[in-house]
Amino acid sequence: MQPPSQVHAMYMPFIRCMLKGLMPLFQSKERSLLESFSKIGFGNPFLAEWVELEKLALGPHYVEEPPYRSLEIDNPDRRRPNTWRMIAKIERLFEDIPRRLACGDQPHNSELVLYEDATLFIIYHFFHDRLYKAAFSGPGAKTGVVKIGFYPEFLQTWNRKMLWNGESLPSGHEAQHTFACFFQIVRAFHHIFENILGGSPPAARLRAAVWQSIFTHNIRRYRRAFYNRMGDFATLITGPSGTGKELVARSIALSRYIPFEVSTQSFGHDLAASFHPIHIGALTSTLVESELFGHRRGAFTGADKDRKGWLETCPPLGAVFLDELGELSMDVQMKLLRVIETRTFTPVGETTPRQFTGKLIAATNRKLAESIEKGSFREDLYYRLCSDLITTPSLARQIGESPAVLKDLVRFMARRNAADEADTLADEAYTWIEKNLGLQYPWPGNYRELEQCVRNLIIRQEYIPARSESSEPRPPSVEHIFDGACEGQLTADQLLRRYCTLVYSQTHSYEETARKLKIDRRTVKSRVDLELLGRLDAGPV
Repeated sequence: MQPPSQVHAMYMPFIRCMLKGLMPLFQSKERSLLESFSKIGFGNPFLAEWVELEKLALGPHYVEEPPYRSLEIDNPDRRRPNTWRMIAKIERLFEDIPRRLACGDQPHNSELVLYEDATLFIIYHFFHDRLYKAAFSGPGAKTGVVKIGFYPEFLQTWNRKMLWNGESLPSGHEAQHTFACFFQIVRAFHHIFENILGGSPPAARLRAAVWQSIFTHNIRRYRRAFYNRMGDFATLITGPSGTGKELVARSIALSRYIPFEVSTQSFGHDLAASFHPIHIGALTSTLVESELFGHRRGAFTGADKDRKGWLETCPPLGAVFLDELGELSMDVQMKLLRVIETRTFTPVGETTPRQFTGKLIAATNRKLAESIEKGSFREDLYYRLCSDLITTPSLARQIGESPAVLKDLVRFMARRNAADEADTLADEAYTWIEKNLGLQYPWPGNYRELEQCVRNLIIRQEYIPARSESSEPRPPSVEHIFDGACEGQLTADQLLRRYCTLVYSQTHSYEETARKLKIDRRTVKSRVDLELLGRLDAGPV
């Protein structure tokens, strides 16, 4: 006698045919699988939960990966086997759809949405390599408009896979717009992946934050309504000097949505004209105005001809980046506020306003709250800039949470400066740092200091820090952390959490914090409040 499970499998097709469409197209486990694929396809690839979804979808077939998506030193171009395992699993499931339809099953609307989500996932990865090549090594990738030769094939694939019985699927995805979204995703992933290094949790959170800055937290809504409106949102990047704020700005600016033009088979925007940095600290107030707003001939001494500023020359899909924002004079701050509020500006020496159509990105290592209190920075300008706020973590914080990241970064920098001898030099440099500076060295100059340290060691086999540990800057003001303690309004657990976080913000090491507080390292790790830690690292706002 056959087991009940085998009997059920034998007669299930006949039962389905008898029910004639009363049963859903996908069984419960299949639906759960497709829901996982849907969350993966529309999720943030730099969040740890993305990897967890892959594990859930593949089960025992999952190949172990690092917990965070980051550039790997030993094999930076390695393909992720789990992606193709997921695609194979989807395709096996979809092969059975014609038989189920022949039995009379009719999909619910929610099943069709899951079907199209999974199909989009397959199409994207099928065309990924050609989109990547077009963006970064094809004609026009670095010098002009990107030409595409395979869009007709994409359209054929789309019409074959994204129609159900000849009709559009529920979400109403359009081939041309989706093709442009795919091109944007490829570029955004590349820029974030290549520019923001480190396998630590702080680096992973930064990559995820930049992804959100480009696509928002809801990529479905983004592709429906916000893909052509992100220029309306200014981005403010804060963090210590040397933590890669310009790299973050560049990643955002070079990853904006570009419409695909079917008539010319190209993306009609010059990628080379996307990013316009202005380093405010290197210019006088007059020159900042001229660089930003432009001027008329004779507007000031030395203005011997008319000049267009970056706000005018920046194309609609480009971005102007203001580095060292805190150095702006109050007059220029007022003019910049007007640009953000009205999207208009007036060149120096003119009275006719012009239109700014691009995106504004600004960065500062100053504590803007302190500047506002001192009257050197306009509060209303800050609140116009902070709709999209990103904070870059210090190198010490990265190393504190993941000590192994120091060795990885030393190897990255050794390879950047001496490819053939990189591994030997990296080992020598790390050993020198460990012996002479110690693994608790705070790296006040962050990545910039680490790279110069590696270069010094390559040339002279020594590095002398510009300032000793004793001259390390004091942590931000913490006067409000223990508010309510004297009145008995904080629990013992709240006090411990805040005190652990405060000491950790100074040491950036679980071990050192545990030693100072004379408690277990695991207790420290479980009590550190990441939100409070971020505010301590960034300073008061």
